[in-house]
Amino acid sequence: MHVHELNPIRTTVILIGFTVLIIIGLLTINNPRLTYKLTPESTAGLVGGNENYFYPYQLENVINGQDKNTILFDIRNNFVFGQGHIPGAENVDAIELLNEDNIKRLESLEKKGITVVVYGDTQLQANGPWMLLRQLGFDNIKILPGGYEYYNLMKNDLAATKTDLSYLPGNPKFNYAEISTSSGSDTLHKQNAKTEVKVERKKKKSGAEGGC
Repeated sequence: MHVHELNPIRTTVILIGFTVLIIIGLLTINNPRLTYKLTPESTAGLVGGNENYFYPYQLENVINGQDKNTILFDIRNNFVFGQGHIPGAENVDAIELLNEDNIKRLESLEKKGITVVVYGDTQLQANGPWMLLRQLGFDNIKILPGGYEYYNLMKNDLAATKTDLSYLPGNPKFNYAEISTSSGSDTLHKQNAKTEVKVERKKKKSGAEGGC
């Protein structure tokens, strides 16, 4: 089993994503041109499904042009997008995501079988927009775990993300189980000992020196 096949569902991610979904739903409930195909409950159940993720290592083929069937949507605002983004990504601000032109574009891409990957600074930032689009019935929408921050950290070695779990929701950056073992504790203490800095305190004078 590959690392990326593990299911990263975590209660916290579901609850936060579900809350964002409800807020966005309330804001768009009076819009007659939008028809919801999935209930909030069924949409929330999609969070963490492996088929809904587009993994960071897969970005290599998109960036170098080998993957012609995937488009990246950067849902951050234009100012942040201009400061840095994944090469080839389109800037579609989350606030304007449901504009008529963007909905038509998404419908066109879905008919052509094009996968749309949404990302923000973090995965949490993109969870709400991704869930909303899935609720509207767009089955071709995926989310980039780790978001731009993780991509920017690993962009020079995206292949290494195949074995790195730290960007997935709910996965710790350290193996605490290993550290808790005796050998792990010894290793940790040795590492701490190496980095410990000995501070030399200035000795106090025993009394007034010199005299009249």
